[in-house]
Amino acid sequence: MDYESAEEAARRWGVSARWVQALCHGRRIPGAQRLGRVWLIPRGAEKPGDQRLTPRRHRTHQREKQ
Repeated sequence: MDYESAEEAARRWGVSARWVQALCHGRRIPGAQRLGRVWLIPRGAEKPGDQRLTPRRHRTHQREKQ
């Protein structure tokens, strides 16, 4: 299997290398492996969806809980 670095994946996905590292650390990229201080990501891996809450969604979610 061919791998690429977090920096290469970041360029391909249009995000920062730090964000790709955080995704790897959170186990959001299937097949990502850590080799020393470097994350190796399978070539052709899809960018995971953004699961963060936006402020608007957060307020709506808070109202539903009450």
